[in-house]
Amino acid sequence: MHRYKPVRLILENGTVFHGQSFGAEKAASGEVVFSTAMVGYPESLTDPSYEGQILTLTYPIIGNYGVPAESETDGISDFFESGRIHISGLIVQDYCDDYSHWNAQQSLGDWLRQHNVPGVSGIDTRLLTKVLREKGSMLGKIVFEEEDEIDFYDPESENLVTKVSCKEPVEYRYGEKKVVMIDCGAKLQIVRELIKQRIHLIRVPWDYDFTGMDYDGLFISNGPGNPDYCAITVEHIRKAMQQDKPVFGICMGNQLLAKAAGANTYKLKYGHRSHNQPVRRVGDNACFITSQNHGYAVNESLLGDEWEPWFINMNDGTNEGIRHKTKPFFSVQFHPEATGGPTDTRFFFEEFVKLVTARQDSGILTE
Repeated sequence: MHRYKPVRLILENGTVFHGQSFGAEKAASGEVVFSTAMVGYPESLTDPSYEGQILTLTYPIIGNYGVPAESETDGISDFFESGRIHISGLIVQDYCDDYSHWNAQQSLGDWLRQHNVPGVSGIDTRLLTKVLREKGSMLGKIVFEEEDEIDFYDPESENLVTKVSCKEPVEYRYGEKKVVMIDCGAKLQIVRELIKQRIHLIRVPWDYDFTGMDYDGLFISNGPGNPDYCAITVEHIRKAMQQDKPVFGICMGNQLLAKAAGANTYKLKYGHRSHNQPVRRVGDNACFITSQNHGYAVNESLLGDEWEPWFINMNDGTNEGIRHKTKPFFSVQFHPEATGGPTDTRFFFEEFVKLVTARQDSGILTE
């Protein structure tokens, strides 16, 4: 039986929360953020976009359905978004060690200890979330007993994309049409959705010069941290847009495409991290429920005249996507591939591949 040691979460503004450890007994530091998703903690913890962050889950009961097996099919994890846990630490209110699910192989606590990641329960996550909403995302550290030996660490002081991108090109041969995916920290569900469309997917590192390659479409993935670190990626995207090959970006991909289109980005107060963010398509009243995980947004007012905003967040009015007015270049800030849901916008992958295959307007840009 695991013994739950006392542990503290210390915020950079001096606020201290007391709880109990259910993960690795290891001090940790990072940016404290919160997610309002009710399910999907195995996927969130392995999402590369959370690299360097201490994640607070606002849903009160966590761990009740355990963690699935770390199995693979054709070299791709069956259930996780990457091959490791990316968060620096996990904060919950009530941890359930007695899990029950047909697919569970181990408890959340065992999984965290296996990957040497601390978990803290017994925290008033309602109060912590209130602090973060008022002050904004802030640095924090998890320390045991009376020790306070580690410094605050700001993950955005470095280029996090270099930590989560693949190191060399990887190919998934499921069809003839070639799609290059710029891996800024791609979730594996994106890979699954793309290869489901029977394409030849070529996954390249974030700074890889793919512009001389033979390909039919370009995909720009999600990723962690400040998109300003990816200036070389933006230059490659800008060069690629000199052709009329379809371009599709998700999350950081939206930000990088926008920068290539002349806009810039800014840091949100506490980001968008949840499974049920409503977005509206510009020009009509079509709304979609989306999953999101990002700390930056696009300043759409700086887009060039040939570009236009595509989606808007209904909660705060921030940009949720852009598109070119005449060419097949488009991106969304939310996650159409989301697991566990919602799946309202999963059709984007099919429409993108239609463009890649037909090299003509399939309707996605004009409807």
